[in-house]
Amino acid sequence: MTMVKVQVSTDELVAGRYRLMEVLQHEEGRDGWHGQDVESERPVTLTRSRLPDHLREEAELRTAVRITRESEALGLVCPGRVAVVIDVVEDNDFLWTVTARPAGVPLSALLGHGPVNYVRAARIGLGVLDVLGAAHQEGITHGDLSPGQVWVEEQGGVTVGGFGLMGAAASPRVTAPSYASPEQARGEGGGPATDLWALGAIMYEMVEGRPAIRDRGGLEATFRAVERLPIRAPLSAGPLGPAIQGLLRRDRVERVPEQVVREALTRILRAELEDEMPTETLPLFRETDLETPPAGRVRGKLPVSRPVLLGGALAVTVVCFAVLTAAGGLSQRNTSASGAAPSPMVSAKPSPAPSAPPSGAVSQQAPSASTSPSSPSPSSSSPSASPSPSPSRTLTEDPPAGFFRYTAPQGFSIELPKGWKPLQTQNSADGSYRILLGASGDPRTLTVTYSTQLGSDPVAVWREVDASLRNASIDYQRLGDIRAVEYQGYKGADMEWLSTSDGVRERTFGRGYLIGDHRGYSLRWTTPAADWDTAANRAALATFLRTFKGTSH
Repeated sequence: MTMVKVQVSTDELVAGRYRLMEVLQHEEGRDGWHGQDVESERPVTLTRSRLPDHLREEAELRTAVRITRESEALGLVCPGRVAVVIDVVEDNDFLWTVTARPAGVPLSALLGHGPVNYVRAARIGLGVLDVLGAAHQEGITHGDLSPGQVWVEEQGGVTVGGFGLMGAAASPRVTAPSYASPEQARGEGGGPATDLWALGAIMYEMVEGRPAIRDRGGLEATFRAVERLPIRAPLSAGPLGPAIQGLLRRDRVERVPEQVVREALTRILRAELEDEMPTETLPLFRETDLETPPAGRVRGKLPVSRPVLLGGALAVTVVCFAVLTAAGGLSQRNTSASGAAPSPMVSAKPSPAPSAPPSGAVSQQAPSASTSPSSPSPSSSSPSASPSPSPSRTLTEDPPAGFFRYTAPQGFSIELPKGWKPLQTQNSADGSYRILLGASGDPRTLTVTYSTQLGSDPVAVWREVDASLRNASIDYQRLGDIRAVEYQGYKGADMEWLSTSDGVRERTFGRGYLIGDHRGYSLRWTTPAADWDTAANRAALATFLRTFKGTSH
């Protein structure tokens, strides 16, 4: 890696080695070129970015090392989805980043031809979100995201560049200010919520054909607009509209979390796939993120023959190995240092259920102790009373009729209805996991989540979840109060709610509990609301709560 100061014109070699060939894109404070490494004759991409004040004062080598380090780290967890940095060259107030030429074209060039339909926007947005989610999982914030940093392949693949430039300092971005978040415009530090704002601004422009906040011709004027001017609701976003508007909330604490956005985008792509290829369906985990299930859905259907978002037109959500949290942002709560709303790490797959009240995560949990719920009307807005402990039956006894003892590879055990098995499993690098249990043809599901990064008060966590669900869902309805409970000797909390999935009104009972050292479990039981109070469902829930045994119990 070279770090030499150079004065460059388009007729000269950058750092005596890289030839500028074709202008790719221009944004305020940033320009991009196709180029060539004259020593190796390989094609490269060169991006010249204006340096923020804090980086001009920072040691040059430190900036270069950070850019290279973050690029390499993300390349390991999201192979092929992060631009590979070859060189970093300092040029007075600018920094040149030389990368291997990504496949596809810059999104900024694509948008030069006009808006795209909301399905394609959702596909591109989900690809970007996967990379951002993986970065946030690694403790990395982009902080400088714009259409010029996103490359789109014809088949839908997405590559993101520009990581590492901003660093962690509290300084306003000076490139592409139209995509800066309000907190950046105020000169505050960035975080995951900052990247989510930029993603919302990018998706807005994709469907509308114009920026949410247009460039005012100067940094200060544009920053004032970002911070103060109202944003007109998108007119061409279709079902993507709520996600875009949720991302473009000026208060970062109110910004919709990553997992909710992921579920909204996944739902749009899933609907498109199902319309094109009708096949047998399985009940799959839908809208169950750690932070907040999206627009009122908790579980949905996926074509058995189509692993959602993997392959074909949905290849854009290629599984970033580190987005190990598949779309459900495994019960992790990723909160920005600046206090932004938690952003669960999520992969391209439909999000699973929340974990034991992960901070800010939608931990769908079950009624209180370990018996069946009481019997309020399924559509009633009153919650089922916390089940009282059932008679003592040791786990050495045979399971009740119609059930069997299931021991998961992860170590927990529970008695399940015969025929049930894992339908979806997601694992995270920190040891968190989420497993969706059910059976083909059975509309009921149980999700078990283990989390390693939880807050200390389950009730407070549920309050955050409830607020997020209300903001993100049209038909969400909490049933009764959030209830503190003691479960198997541990501190926990229960919450119940109604939501709609694929036109079916569903009811969910979630129980999350903490086992110490920020770790905990959650159990989430979802059934059609009309069947909630059947004897079979009451017995099933009672059995789940009575027989669940985690690895640390």
